[in-house]
Amino acid sequence: MTDSAQNAAATDEQANRPGGKRKLFLFILLAVVLLAVLGVYLYHTLYGQYHESTDDAYVSGNLVQITPQISGTVTRIAVDDGDRVEAGQTLVWFDGSDTQVALQSAEANLAKTVREVRGLYSNVDSFRAQVAARRTDVQRARADYQRRQKLAQSGAISREELAHARDQLSSAESALTAAQQQLDTNRALIDDTQIASHPDVLAAAAQLRQAFLNDARTTLVAPVSGYVAQRTVQVGARVQPGAALMAVVPLDEVWIDANFKETQLRGMRIGQPVEIESDLYGEDVIYHGTVESLGVGTGSAFSLLPAQNATGNWIKIVQRLPVRISLKPDNLEAHPLRIGLSTSVDVDLHDQSGMQLSAQPREEPRFSTEVYDEQMHAANALIERTIHANGPSDGGVAQN
Repeated sequence: MTDSAQNAAATDEQANRPGGKRKLFLFILLAVVLLAVLGVYLYHTLYGQYHESTDDAYVSGNLVQITPQISGTVTRIAVDDGDRVEAGQTLVWFDGSDTQVALQSAEANLAKTVREVRGLYSNVDSFRAQVAARRTDVQRARADYQRRQKLAQSGAISREELAHARDQLSSAESALTAAQQQLDTNRALIDDTQIASHPDVLAAAAQLRQAFLNDARTTLVAPVSGYVAQRTVQVGARVQPGAALMAVVPLDEVWIDANFKETQLRGMRIGQPVEIESDLYGEDVIYHGTVESLGVGTGSAFSLLPAQNATGNWIKIVQRLPVRISLKPDNLEAHPLRIGLSTSVDVDLHDQSGMQLSAQPREEPRFSTEVYDEQMHAANALIERTIHANGPSDGGVAQN
């Protein structure tokens, strides 16, 4: 037998011994443990310390409530749950009989007020002419009195005739004073105004504007584009201002609210990239986003009954802080998300240049709608037409 064969036989004999098998097993186990520790170290060093993840994350978005601003009886409903609507689209109609009557009354009142204010301007012209006539009477009476005064000194006329001339002058001066006061009184009603800016016309215009808006509000429009949810209104229902009739959800403006443990937030900053996986689509669809804001308080602090830790009955619990993640519209169109869906998020912590809290206030409004602006423009156009139709051709410029 050769030496190599003898050594192999000896090794097999040692391995077959109970002690040899145990040593071999321990050696293999030690190697596996060392490889696992090395793998964990490399994972933490190269990846783990730069990433934080959680599956306590859900899709959030705006629930734009459709609420009436006036009371009314519902006559028509255009949409139902799940329907797509565009901003400005009419959703609900009210019975507009009462508001149309009020609108016609307010329009007639404005026309009447404009004509009455035109009369004020005419009165000023009339009293101005009266003042000019009374001033002429005073000049004539004063000239007569002065002439008779000279004649009375030479004895050409009696003192009685001079007294009559004096009385006529006093009467003319009194009439001039009264006419001037009437002119001043009527001028005070129109000084520094035009018909369109006269207080009475402005008050009547405000009533017409309110009546117009009330009539326009008998139709409820969608403030934003989105999908209808939570429709509770029914045809024939009498609804009051502020009642929630339905909601419109703009699914293209959703975001993720991820609740991280407080121990995970040390390296988290605004602007860090995030990868999101939803339970709806699984690993096949990965959404991308960025950290938009870190909450200013934990969920327990803002709960209905916050914990009173200062009472002494205290148990330390790791708290969670909500982190808002804005989504990029890369996959939203092909794979839309819904409000409340569960997701898993992974935040890349490599970039530490961001801030934990916003330092500057937002200059532009985050959410806005322009669908109601047209109502006020239409009301102002109706007022201008009414004033023009009942006012003078020169626009009612003030005369002093």
